Amino acid sequence: MVDVARWVDSTVARRIRKVGDDPGRRSELIAAAAAAIDEEGPGVGMAQIAERAGIPRPHAYRYVASKKQLDLDVARKASADLLEQVRPHLTRRGTTYEVVHGIVAVIAEWAAQHPNLYRFVAAQKQTKKLHQARMGRSRFLDELFVALSAYLRPTEVVPSAPDGVLAGLIGMVDASIIWWLDHKDETQDEVVDRLTRQVTLVLTDMLSQLGFDVPDDMVFDPGADE
Repeated sequence: MVDVARWVDSTVARRIRKVGDDPGRRSELIAAAAAAIDEEGPGVGMAQIAERAGIPRPHAYRYVASKKQLDLDVARKASADLLEQVRPHLTRRGTTYEVVHGIVAVIAEWAAQHPNLYRFVAAQKQTKKLHQARMGRSRFLDELFVALSAYLRPTEVVPSAPDGVLAGLIGMVDASIIWWLDHKDETQDEVVDRLTRQVTLVLTDMLSQLGFDVPDDMVFDPGADE
């Protein structure tokens, strides 16, 4: 059976779409979608999103090709927002455990404040395209990996962390935090402590495979050379 509303939307969109529409309106639509998902959950429809953005529903397709594309854009926006809060912890002084703990604590707090949005991003199907968008949210792990290894051998070019390892860390962190959001069988501090131990073990093992020895008590001080 034909989805009449979707057919009408796409037909009208083809008639009204113009190349070079205001990118500011696209940003407003993405922000409206993120806010709607955050407040009402991932089932929110395009009509509600367009209304929140202050534009007619068919006109939304001037700025995004489809609801699927909008979902991807929301995932990227949420990823960027979280990354901005995480990044300061990449330059803090401390042991690997202390640095990772600061990062995981930010993620857990963000998830507690935005549970619907966190679940939405975590639930995105792991196609290559969507996974690349999610790597924005996990890029702190890649940056941390490079920062730690560059600190150990600052004169060498260090490869990025393998995508498969980062994807596994994303899944581990997502699963633990979503379980906690749903069940609250641990305190937030307990979840952060457990995830910190797990992430630290994976990162140090990965560095070890590349020939970097990271003692537990080794203190990283990114600002020492400034």
